[in-house]
Amino acid sequence: MTTLLLRGARCVATLDAQRRELADASVLIRDGFIEAIGPAADLPASADEVIDVAGCLVTPGLVNTHHHMYQTLTRAIPAVQDAELFSWLQGLYPIWAGLTPEMVRVSTQVAMAELLLSGCTTSSDHLYIYPNGVRLDDSIEAAQAIGMRFVATRGSMSVGRSQGGLPPDEVVEDEAAILRDSQRLIERWHDARPGAMVQVALAPCSPFSVSRDLMRESALLARTQGVRLHTHLAENDHDIAYSREKFGCTPAEYAEQLGWVGSDVWHAHCVKLDAAGISLFARTRTGVAHCPCSNMRLASGIAPVRRMLDAGVPVGLGVDGSASNDGAQMLNEARQALLLARVGRALEPFGCDHGPAEMTARDALALATRGGAEVLGRPDIGSLAPGQCADLAVFDLGTLDMAGGAVHDPVGALLLCASPKARHTVVHGRVVVRDGQLCSLDLPPLIERHNRLALQLAVTALGRR
Repeated sequence: MTTLLLRGARCVATLDAQRRELADASVLIRDGFIEAIGPAADLPASADEVIDVAGCLVTPGLVNTHHHMYQTLTRAIPAVQDAELFSWLQGLYPIWAGLTPEMVRVSTQVAMAELLLSGCTTSSDHLYIYPNGVRLDDSIEAAQAIGMRFVATRGSMSVGRSQGGLPPDEVVEDEAAILRDSQRLIERWHDARPGAMVQVALAPCSPFSVSRDLMRESALLARTQGVRLHTHLAENDHDIAYSREKFGCTPAEYAEQLGWVGSDVWHAHCVKLDAAGISLFARTRTGVAHCPCSNMRLASGIAPVRRMLDAGVPVGLGVDGSASNDGAQMLNEARQALLLARVGRALEPFGCDHGPAEMTARDALALATRGGAEVLGRPDIGSLAPGQCADLAVFDLGTLDMAGGAVHDPVGALLLCASPKARHTVVHGRVVVRDGQLCSLDLPPLIERHNRLALQLAVTALGRR
């Protein structure tokens, strides 16, 4: 048995049901789980390892509910820098067709390194393109090496352009093969136990890239095997128009028809979720991954997050693909969620009911922790309390970024000031980031290798044209 003590934090924001914020507090960890939390004077002064966190804010590890990690290889591609969703995808599909297993492994670790350094301890990833022998196993093995808690979603595309879908035919898969591989992955990797480091979910990509049959069969398989379901939904106006033209209904209505609502389902974006859709999601406890930076980058719109939360929809945050956000700084994502919610209500034609309090700093931190945990179906993460997984982020309140803010309100400063990197990040009791440096991998060679592969991917795509 091993113990770790985080001793004497200026503030511990527990994000538990009471949202307690404890001054001069310590956290005692034993074998990957929190054993005790409270005033430093009430906890032991020693452990197998002691980290002095005086002058720091300790929060639950941040939870990322939507990502496409392979897209770190195609950040800031000039041809799609100013594109909206559909044209952005059409410009990138031919490049992604050149992905290799090595590229997926390396890009996954680059994305996870960025997340871990920002205090994120759990991430999902939506890998929906499988050319050249790529397998979801490549992502999972990369996550195990770097030490991040991982929800790996088996994405898929099966309806190519010749059948009325958006992706080119060369990047879609046979539906029977998708379902067989989904079953294999669940049996091989999914861990349903509390504290699980790897879980699997099924994630047909979108209504414009898979068939009704695949959506239904994936839902049936997931529920038979006890895993979750994920897809993109109602992301922008073109998404709505496609759904109405092809299916004669809104995306939310389409999801309901296919059995894609319920507490075991979460949808990414939902920027254009209407009042009826919000009511449906609230009634069925269907989750939403809110991706503010991506939604702004692609000019998709402003998701009605406050209305979702007030109605009772579970909402978490997602950094989305690094080619539609171009970053994966999870704390910054929470800050953008806070700011965008305030602007969004102010832009509505009848004014705003909440004003600047439409989204508070503590609301945004809750989205990034407890909210994400609920969306991923993980009651064992997202808050700090005895028995919870020991996933924590430690932020130094004495930095330039926090100067003049942290002296007044540490939690407020964390979200309102410039987003800092984590001083320490702890995943299941293991220190993965220490003093701002990644411990589990040597980062400079990883970045060099990643940049080489990114260039190779782009050059290969040019050669195919």
